[in-house]
This record gives sequence, structure tokens and C-alpha cells, in this order.
Amino acid sequence: MTMPRGPSSLACTEGNVAGGDILRLEGIVKRFPGVVALDGIHLDLRAGEVHAICGENGAGKSTLMKIISGQYQPDEGTIRYRGEPVTYRSTSEAQAAGIAIIHQELNLVPHLSVAENLFLAREPKRGPFVDTRKLNADAVRCLARIGLDVSPTALVGTLSIAQQQMVEIAKALSFDARVLIMDEPTSSLTETETVQLFRIIHELRAAGVAILYISHRLDEMAQIVDRVTVLRDGRYISTDDFAALTVNDIVARMVGRSLDDAYPTRQSIPAEEVLLGVHDLRRDGVFGPVSFELRKGEILGFAGLMGAGRTEVARAIFGADGIHGGSIELRGQRVTIRSPREAIRHGIAYLSEDRKQEGLALGMSVAANITLTNVGGVSSRSGFLCFDEEAAVARRYVHELGIRTPSVDQIVRNLSGGNQQKVVIGKWLYRGSKVLFFDEPTRGIDVGAKFAIYGLMDRLAAQGVGVVLISSELPELLGMTDRIAVFHEGRITAVLETKHTSQEEIMHFASGRTHA
Repeated sequence: MTMPRGPSSLACTEGNVAGGDILRLEGIVKRFPGVVALDGIHLDLRAGEVHAICGENGAGKSTLMKIISGQYQPDEGTIRYRGEPVTYRSTSEAQAAGIAIIHQELNLVPHLSVAENLFLAREPKRGPFVDTRKLNADAVRCLARIGLDVSPTALVGTLSIAQQQMVEIAKALSFDARVLIMDEPTSSLTETETVQLFRIIHELRAAGVAILYISHRLDEMAQIVDRVTVLRDGRYISTDDFAALTVNDIVARMVGRSLDDAYPTRQSIPAEEVLLGVHDLRRDGVFGPVSFELRKGEILGFAGLMGAGRTEVARAIFGADGIHGGSIELRGQRVTIRSPREAIRHGIAYLSEDRKQEGLALGMSVAANITLTNVGGVSSRSGFLCFDEEAAVARRYVHELGIRTPSVDQIVRNLSGGNQQKVVIGKWLYRGSKVLFFDEPTRGIDVGAKFAIYGLMDRLAAQGVGVVLISSELPELLGMTDRIAVFHEGRITAVLETKHTSQEEIMHFASGRTHA
């Protein structure tokens, strides 16, 4: 194995790399049981450029990044780094050479401090002991570089998801990387934090760092991306200057067809019948009082800024968090929900924004996940699981939802993000849920999978299911809902008819104003 020597500094410093190709991949092939994830991929990355990798979920983007960062090794093909052929057997070897990755899924230790996470297994020592003073001082410099105002001694588990994402970015920069891979880095960031991240990216590019950038937010790429490579179904499609393409050009290459409309034509028409009624619901110090109605066959949007209380209200209705007052009615009948088990029994489902931690059993099969909330439906009278029946049920939902998987026996962890999300949806559909809360259902998935999930939500509404769509994307809310409830600091400031409102009006009420 040839492995170029990487920078030795553990502190956040900037280097200087001249232009030219710093990384080149030729004929990369990667196979997994039952599937060819990458089939002859080539890519060249130049020093001092931001190079976007675009493709639908399942196109091979994450697999390619894992090969570059040493987590996987290719079955065929060559990787050249700084002109030399290399093979990395682990991420630590790649990091030592100057290749770092910021994963979409956070890779932090919650019970350790920010500083300990930044320099885990690389702590500065004073004799046999960790030099805590230097550790924290180095951490302060890293945090200052990205503009994150948190204490180096704060436990990571006490930080918000957005702050943890910024810590991940600081951790990657602490390796003084020459190649930096960013996988959906803005998915959990606020607009202000995204601006700060783009400032950092511009500084890194000016310092000669090469950045591979993966994001489904194609519009934001225009601010930072120099070139774009498109993958589809594990194959290389094209590489172009980003400025030479439109977003529609990129999308067409990603999906192999033109997507003229971002949202499907709505088929569902809400009924007058109130399916879910929430009256003066409150959780002290968190939200309330909150009141709203969800009609049969309606898609109701929850809008609001981060921390406005949208997710907290949904979790309380689902029984995941306790309430201190108010009432919930289903079809006019008051119900008491003290736990998710009771909510599920009443036909209420909650699709968490964190599908990996709260929505899936990652080590189990597609079939097991889909039947997880209704195991009795695929069990014999004596209580034994009928594997053939479970597989048959799973195959039905794989077909109906368009889940891309080699078989229903595939481990869910190995599916792409969009297909994992469809498995979560299949789980609740098999349960027969009549009220579904979708919490950021399209975060981190591609445009093709988004369109499929939008169509599914509309079909569910047409069948009389009540859908609540919680989203930070205002175009998504305007494109998919019948009404929008706007939250501000734990309260609903307005419920707007979607066809008669605008992004400006929604933001008006999201900022706390009570009159248009």
C-alpha cells in the first residue's frame, strides 16, 4: 500500500496546495451481495475546487465517498491521490493522509465534551495524561474558525442537532484535510448557519482544499460549486462546470427524464369531517396552548422556525412526550394517549425526522421493519411468526412504494436514505394508521424520491387518511398542503388556506406577528 504522508498538526490550521488534480478515480467498481453499487466510476478532483456529486438515493454517492475515505475498498479500479496510487484500509489511514469526511449521520459521542469529540483518540498529552488545557485551547480555535459559540467543555449530548452538525464540521477541519468530503452538510443547519458554512467553504477553497460536496439542495449549490458530476444507478453520467447547467439539466440527468413539476397534481379533496381535534394542548415550558383540526383526507402543514414547537406538538399527540393540559379527539371522541403504544392503537402514526434512530431497526430486514408495528398480522394463532406471510406483505409494500432493494431480506441499514424512508412509511401503512405525522419526510433524499413520497401522501389523503406535514421547506408546504398552521414560540399564530397564502405571509406569522 502506498499512502502519502498527511499533515501532522492536530490543530485547525490552513495549508497551501497548488492547483491541478489532487484526486483521481478510474474504473471504480463496488459490489455487495445481490447488487452492483458502483459500476466503472471515474472522477477527478482539483485542488482548490468545490466539486458536487449529484444523483438520486441509490445512485452510489455515499458508497463512492466511503471508498474515497477508506471505509470501503473498491473491488476494481484505481485511486490516485497526489499522483500516487493509494489504497486505504480504514478511515484513520485516509485521515492521516489528509482525506476527511463529514457524514450526514452524526458520528459523535454524546457523553463526551465538545473538545474530547474533536480530538478523540488524538488528545494532546502531558506525559501519560491528557493535557486538558491544551485540548480545550485547540478546541476553542477550531470552534472559532467556524463561528460556533459553544463551550469546549459542554457535553455534545446537550447541544442541538444543528450545533452537533457544526461540531462534526469542526472535527473534520481539525485533521487539516487536503480533501474534504461533505455529505448533506446543511441538512440540519439554519439559514444563518448555512451562510456561515459557505463562508468556511470559500476560505477552504482559497487555501487550496479540494471539497467533494453532496447535497439534494441543488439551488444552494450555485453559491459554492465549481463542477458537478452526476451518477445514476451506480454509473457515471457526466461532469460539467456547474455554471453551464441549469437545475433542471442536473435533475434530468439524475433521474433519466425531465421533471417539469416538482409536486404532483393533487387528487385528494378534504372532507368536512374532522378526523383529529386538538384543544388547548400544552406542555409547560415547551408549547401551548395549541388548538387545531385535521380533516379526513386533508394534508395539513406545520410551518415555523426552528424551535417553534412543531415537532414537540406532534410527539405529544403521539404519546412520546407527556402533556400538562388540553384534550385530543378522534372522530369527535375524546381519547387519552399516554404512550406511543396507545397512539398506535388509536390509529395515529409519527414518522420521525430522525428515521435512523427512531423510525427503523437498522440491523433488521426490510420485511421485519415493515411488519414491526403489526407483527400479529403475520403470526399464527399460536403466536409464531409466519415468515412466508411476512415476506409476502413486505413484497406488496416494496412494489406499491417503489422501494429499491435486492430482496425483502435485505438489511435496512444497507438501503439508501430515500428507500429507508419508504420502509418507514410502509410500516405505518401496514398498521392501517388513519392519522400520519410526517416530520421532515424529504430531508436528505433526492428529487425523484421526494416526488414519489409527495405522490404517496396525496394517495393516502385520497383514501381518507389525515396527513400532517411538518417541514422547514416553505415551497414544499405550499406545493403539498391544503392548509398551513404556522407556529411561533410554541403557539399557533395562524392557520392559512394554502391556495390563498405565500411564503411572505407564512414568515410574517412565523416571526410572531398576529395580524397580516
